[in-house]
Amino acid sequence: MRRSTQALTAALVVILMGGGALVALPNARAEDNGIGRTPVLGWSSWSFLRKEPTAANVEAQAQAMKHSGLQNLGYEYINIDDFWYECPGPQGPNVDQYGRWVTDPSIFPPEGEANGIKVVADYVHSLGMKFGIYMTPGISMQAVKKNTQIKGTQYTAAQIAEPSVEESNYNCKGMVGIDYNKPGAQEYINSLVDRMASWGVDYIKLDGMHNKNVPDIEAWSKAIRQSGRPMILNITQGHFTTEIAPVLMKYANQWEFAPDLECYGCDKHGSYPLTSWPSIKNRFDYVAKWQPYAGPGGFNDYDSVEVGNGKNNGTTPDERKTQLSLWSLGAAPLILGVDLTHLDPYDMTLLENKAVLAVDQDTIAAKRIVNESARQVFAKTEPNGDVIVGLFNTGDQEQKVSVKASALGLSANQNGYSLDDLWTGKTTKAGSTITATVPSHGVALYRVKSL
Repeated sequence: MRRSTQALTAALVVILMGGGALVALPNARAEDNGIGRTPVLGWSSWSFLRKEPTAANVEAQAQAMKHSGLQNLGYEYINIDDFWYECPGPQGPNVDQYGRWVTDPSIFPPEGEANGIKVVADYVHSLGMKFGIYMTPGISMQAVKKNTQIKGTQYTAAQIAEPSVEESNYNCKGMVGIDYNKPGAQEYINSLVDRMASWGVDYIKLDGMHNKNVPDIEAWSKAIRQSGRPMILNITQGHFTTEIAPVLMKYANQWEFAPDLECYGCDKHGSYPLTSWPSIKNRFDYVAKWQPYAGPGGFNDYDSVEVGNGKNNGTTPDERKTQLSLWSLGAAPLILGVDLTHLDPYDMTLLENKAVLAVDQDTIAAKRIVNESARQVFAKTEPNGDVIVGLFNTGDQEQKVSVKASALGLSANQNGYSLDDLWTGKTTKAGSTITATVPSHGVALYRVKSL
């Protein structure tokens, strides 16, 4: 049987205060492993490369990250998603003598004694950046059938496996559960992470996670700590709810719980278009729902940022501003999913906007203030008292979007307020109501200050 989650979920108690606001008690704090104190900035292979990551094309993306100037802005993670390992079929990934996935040498060739993943990680590090890898929970059925030894122990794969529990490995299949009450279970996860540490991994994406996977989250966190190498732990969606938010906050650095942002059904050429407006629009409710759980050390991940490839993003310029604005208001990781080797000049002006990037990196998740049909308003207060507010129009026609200054927590001020437009750089003045005419699927993003 899987370990009870009762003790883990007791780590955070959430109570309803006046007005229905969610307030976390003082013992609710995010993972404090010394890294991930601000939202991660980087790139991931899935949106653009999809099923075809190779050493050459991942290294090319890393080069483009550096030479484009994105690295100077803080973008530093180069992450390989799925398809880096050998997958012969639904019986599960190929494994080594210790039951661990085997790198596909045809796309990540080794150099001498160095594993092909380590070769790429070393290259990424040589550029001054960090390297991430993809995994899913459980153990391969191939390891169970071969009854492979768990490294450094007398135990075997069959002794720790729960063959009746199917784990989510979306593309390869063949992963089954682990019983963490069994001796050797934690040691198996330790062996996976120790090998990643030896490769130079700085970021682990653990995909296909559900509420039932609480023991896996704890085990991977423990394994990272015992490895001695700092690594971001990103827990990503199968299907999980805010019920396990306390566990995520305790053991992980970021977590993704929404459906993939990629536009699989509208692909026209390769992975283009990368996304669509409906995929971005459905994030508004997620940003509002998960707002109480973000903070230094642990952040809500709303999936890839598809800004960088112009019309190939699958969105309009206004929709791209909306995505960056919403993610930044939510203090979310900004993980680019685009082809960095073909960056669009206009999109680069969006990514290079330091005023908007600062909103993301302030670590404060904005609350939803207005939720009226096609009008959405999110806001957060900075330590210096400034308020960052996003006025969104999710409708199909231009319209005015308004919010009272008092609703933003601003004190009444007969002199009014200054509005710094973070996208245009212009400053205007407002009275007790902040209003903007917002284009369809667009946003007005302001820094509001009392005069």
